[in-house]
Amino acid sequence: MRKQRGFSLIELLIVVAIILIIAAIAIPNLLRARMSANESSAVASIRTINTGEITYNSAYPNVGYAPALSNLGGASPCVPSSTTGCVIASDLASGVKSGYLFSAVGAGGPPATQYYASAIPVTVNQTGIRSFCSFEDAVIRVQPTGAGIASEAACEALQPLP
Repeated sequence: MRKQRGFSLIELLIVVAIILIIAAIAIPNLLRARMSANESSAVASIRTINTGEITYNSAYPNVGYAPALSNLGGASPCVPSSTTGCVIASDLASGVKSGYLFSAVGAGGPPATQYYASAIPVTVNQTGIRSFCSFEDAVIRVQPTGAGIASEAACEALQPLP
């Protein structure tokens, strides 16, 4: 009788089937973990925007709160001015970070006495599940469906993040 070398086709198919079953179990968990990480990053970014707005308002009292999100950042090397506040990172000031779209708008005045910031998933149920917003009180509020939050009044009606 001949001595067998290597694996038979059946043995290889069984190993491939086991790997596919493990992948089918692991991939959805990986996607949920990525969405959770994106949401955590979005909340931290909204906190950063809140701090940046307060800092900008203190540095430029004749302007008030920043007119737009881009006014809080600036390209490196950043030179502080009312158009490039240099108080947040340039990637966040661009408006897209970690699967979320960010916006911040100053209103009222001049000087601007109000601001409204929001974070909305680029693709709901893929990059994130929930939307987040904040305004002058710096309390982060959550929209559980991930839908856009149209205004400060709409944000104020939402529940605070626990």
